[in-house]
Amino acid sequence: MRSVWCKNQAERFSQYASRQGVDTPHKVFGQLGNATYSGTATQQPPMALLSKSAKAAVSGGAGGYLNPSKIVSGTSVRFALLSEEPVEGYELWAEDGDGKAKSFRFDHEPTPAEIDASLGEYNRRMNREGTGFEPMKFFIALPVYNYDTERVEVMQLNQKGLIREIDSISQSEDWNVLECDFTLGKTGAGLTTEYKLLPANRKKGMDEVLADAWAETQAAGFDLSQVISGGNPFRPEA
Repeated sequence: MRSVWCKNQAERFSQYASRQGVDTPHKVFGQLGNATYSGTATQQPPMALLSKSAKAAVSGGAGGYLNPSKIVSGTSVRFALLSEEPVEGYELWAEDGDGKAKSFRFDHEPTPAEIDASLGEYNRRMNREGTGFEPMKFFIALPVYNYDTERVEVMQLNQKGLIREIDSISQSEDWNVLECDFTLGKTGAGLTTEYKLLPANRKKGMDEVLADAWAETQAAGFDLSQVISGGNPFRPEA
């Protein structure tokens, strides 16, 4: 069944970026249907060199979040979507008098007056050239299972190419986004950063593991809407 969980969101982001004259250097080279899979049995994988905590530190999953920008260049992360209902919003960064950065998120495109009221003592971050404010970015957030850290995390995407790519996959008749896995790779750094997102067959025997992990997380009070307010989705009352 075709999924439309992210319908119109990429278009909304593109319209916003166009109005602001903003673009992103990130590129996505997802090639659906190009991967090949073998049904033959494979030997057991070797014991991992890194501990789970070390994997979290280098995979971009530390702190319960899977952030594409934190993925180490030249590596990739495998994950599975746990829900087709993302939280969407707009995010900007500001700094206090000591230069400490803080993100501010909104569930709608805020007006300048709303931004000023939210920032308080913080000053909005300037762009690289120092000619204006750093652009506000549209984002989506989704709960995922990170295979590297073996836990449920929140994946936040503000790269419009990745948003479009995952939306395209969700509407493909070849894939059900809740029944397949994804690999997200990264190369380059800074303005030369490139991402590659590909769907993959679900790892054998993982359906029950994912279901149990997601059920346990939900039972503990998981609340994805906390992403907007700056709270902890895994500890909403903290």
